[in-house]
Amino acid sequence: MSECTHDCSTCGLNCPSKQQGQKPVNEFAAPMNSLSNVKKVYGIVSGKGGVGKSLVTSTLAVNARRRGYETAILDADITGPSIPRAFGIVQECEAMDENNLLPAVSTTGIKIMSINLLLEDKTSPVIWRGPVLAGTVKQFWSEVVWGDVDYMFVDMPPGTGDVPLTVFQSLPLDGIIIVTSPQELVGMIVEKAVKMADMMNIPIVGLVENMSYFVCEKCGEKHYPFGKSKLEEIAKKHNIKNVARLPITPDLATQADRGLIELHELELLDALSDQL
Repeated sequence: MSECTHDCSTCGLNCPSKQQGQKPVNEFAAPMNSLSNVKKVYGIVSGKGGVGKSLVTSTLAVNARRRGYETAILDADITGPSIPRAFGIVQECEAMDENNLLPAVSTTGIKIMSINLLLEDKTSPVIWRGPVLAGTVKQFWSEVVWGDVDYMFVDMPPGTGDVPLTVFQSLPLDGIIIVTSPQELVGMIVEKAVKMADMMNIPIVGLVENMSYFVCEKCGEKHYPFGKSKLEEIAKKHNIKNVARLPITPDLATQADRGLIELHELELLDALSDQL
C-alpha cells in the first residue's frame, strides 16, 4: 500500500481526509489558542538581514487595517525585534491568566506580540539557542489570545534557520512574501528562501524589492543607486506573479524610527495587499 504523502492534490489514496476535503494532518502544527480565531496567516521572509523585512511587514499590516480588517503581527524575529518600535509601543504585554497572554494594541488597533514586550530592559540581548527561539514562536501562536483576526503577518528572522523552519512547519501559513534588495549578492541569496518555500510546499504570494530606487526631488526621475536588479527574472523563474518595488523613502524610515509608521500617507504595496 502506498504511504501518505500529506499532499491530497497529488495523492492517489482515497482516505477519509481526502473524502471529506480536509487538510492532511500536520504532526508539527502548533495548536491555535482556544480563544483565538486567525483566518489568514502570511510570513514575511528574507534571505539575509538588512533588506527592510520588518518595514514591509509593518506596511502590509497598516494597509490591511486601513481596509477595515482585524489585523495582527507576530514578531518571530526573536533576537532582533523591531516591530514594537515602529508602532511606538513601549508597554509590556499583560497576562490574562497563567496560560494566556494578551497582545499589545497599536494606535489604530493592530494586535502585536514581540519578545521586546516581555522584557523589562528593551536593550537586553536575547542569547538563546535555536530550539528555545523556535519554542518561543510556538508560544506566541498558542498562548497569546489573539481573538478574531482576519490577517496575521509573521515577521521572521532572515535566513533559513530554526525559526523560519518552525514557522513553516508549525503555523498554518497561507503564503509568504519574500523581501529582497537590488544587489546581485542579495539576489543570489533570495533564491535560497524561494527554494526553501518550494521544498516546504509553501506558496510564494509576492516578491518585494526594497530600496529599489529613489526619485529625484528636482527632476522627478527615478535613479537606481544599486543598479537595476534581476527581480523579474527571479519572479519568472519561480512563477511568482506579484512583484513590487519600494523606493528609498527617508521620511518613511523616520516615521518608523519615531513609532509613527501608521501615520504614513504613501501608497506602498497597495497592489500586493489587494492580492492577499
